[in-house]
Amino acid sequence: MIRVLLVDDQVLIRSGFRALLNAEDGIEVVAEAADGAAGVALARQHLPDIALIDIQMPFVDGIEATRRIAADPTLAGVHVVILTNYGLDEYVFDALRAGAAGFLVKDIRPEDFLHAVRVAARGDALLAPAITRKLINRYVSQPPQLDPGLALTVLTNREREAVTLVARGLSNDQIANRLVISPATAKTHVNRAMAKLRARDRAQLVIIAYEAGLVTPGDS
Repeated sequence: MIRVLLVDDQVLIRSGFRALLNAEDGIEVVAEAADGAAGVALARQHLPDIALIDIQMPFVDGIEATRRIAADPTLAGVHVVILTNYGLDEYVFDALRAGAAGFLVKDIRPEDFLHAVRVAARGDALLAPAITRKLINRYVSQPPQLDPGLALTVLTNREREAVTLVARGLSNDQIANRLVISPATAKTHVNRAMAKLRARDRAQLVIIAYEAGLVTPGDS
C-alpha cells in the first residue's frame, strides 16, 4: 500500500486528489494539511511514502516544508513531490535543491498523476528527460562554480560517468546501453553515487552535476 500525505491550502484541490488516489487500488491518503508546518508534523506522525506538497502556501510554503522533511533523518523514507500550477518556475528549482524528488503540474492527466505517484513511491525522481533539459537550460545557465565540498573525487570513474548521464536526462536503461553494462549495474552506480554525494534522489544528482561542472547546459 502506497501511503500519501496531501499538503495544499486549496480544499478543492485536496478533495480532487484524495478522491482520485483513494479510488486506486494500492494507494491510500493517510492525512491532509493546509500549510507546510502542519504537513511536516503529519509527515512525522504518519511516515507516508509520498508527500504531495503545494509549492505556494501561506505561512510555511512547500519549499520550506520540503527542506524540513529532507533535514529530518526520521523522514528519510518520505519522498516529496511538489505540486505547482505553473510548471518550471524558479520555485520548482528551489524545491529540488531543498530535497524534492520531483514535481507535478496540477493540470496533469489523472492516469499520468497516478503513474507518477507510483514512480515516486519506488524512489525514482519525477524528472523525465525533456523536463530535465528544460530545468537545466532555464535555471542552470550560469557558468558552473565547482564546490570543493561536493568531493566528487570520492566517485569512481564509472560512477562519475553515470552521474553525468543522469544529468543529461538518461534513464538507468539508457545509461546501461551507453556504458555497455546491465541495467542493474547502472542502477548500482547511480545509487552509490547518490549515497557518496548525500543526494536524496536523481533530481539532486542533476543539480550537483551541473554545479560541480561535470556537465554544462547544451551538452548532448
